[in-house]
Amino acid sequence: MSPYLFDNSAPESQGRFSALEACYDPVSRRQLASIGLKAGWKCLEIGGGSASLGDWLAEQVGPDGEVTITDIEPRWAQARSDRPQVRLLRHDIVRDLLPGDGYDLVHARLVLLHLPERQRVLKRLVGALRPGGWLVLEEFDCSWVPVLAAPDEDAAVLFRRVHTALVGLLEGAGADPLWGQRVLGAMLRAGLVDLRATTYAEAWPGGSAGIALHRHNVDQVAHQLAGAGIPDRDLDRFRSLLRDPGFVANSYPLISVRGRRPFEEYQP
Repeated sequence: MSPYLFDNSAPESQGRFSALEACYDPVSRRQLASIGLKAGWKCLEIGGGSASLGDWLAEQVGPDGEVTITDIEPRWAQARSDRPQVRLLRHDIVRDLLPGDGYDLVHARLVLLHLPERQRVLKRLVGALRPGGWLVLEEFDCSWVPVLAAPDEDAAVLFRRVHTALVGLLEGAGADPLWGQRVLGAMLRAGLVDLRATTYAEAWPGGSAGIALHRHNVDQVAHQLAGAGIPDRDLDRFRSLLRDPGFVANSYPLISVRGRRPFEEYQP
């Protein structure tokens, strides 16, 4: 079993991946295109999930490029792409050796947030870049998910209570729910240059693809939430609220940070 709160082998993972793809893949594609991604590049996609972005990267780099997609549980991606330039690996970024180096691009979305060893992993990813290569990390700031509309105040209080409990479970599993706020500084300290960050957020009404992310998350950890003081009857009310178009919550802000490994690195 995965040590992370959201075990990728769980059946809820597929729904979570679908929600993330629907809401954030267009954002990630724009970020990756903005660094000058082109044919022939060698790319590493860490924590590729169902490989939606890895498959898109393969289209961009073409048959002369190379895309390695890794995940601790790669079965969700196995039927996604049969392009010869794509390599799919079962891989734990914390414990396993990196599958190569000299990458033009290393990308990870919502991976380091979950890793207690995130600073060490960040250094490894920087070391896997060729001089001039790009690291793009995209992470949530889970602290800012305001309720924008609700049928009544009780509904808003319920959403905030369940979400606060969920964030507490993440912290208990070693995740950093505020990692999105810290990524740029961590990449700067790791020696990257030409840093740039953007933040994306939108409104998620009840019944939308995005707000389903909350449902898949609470379904997967319902037992732990009960232990944190959220009984089943409140989770049932929470699920009903997520289907109500009169309820609207802000999405998780996705903070996308890109940085380049220097062509010439200082040697003291």
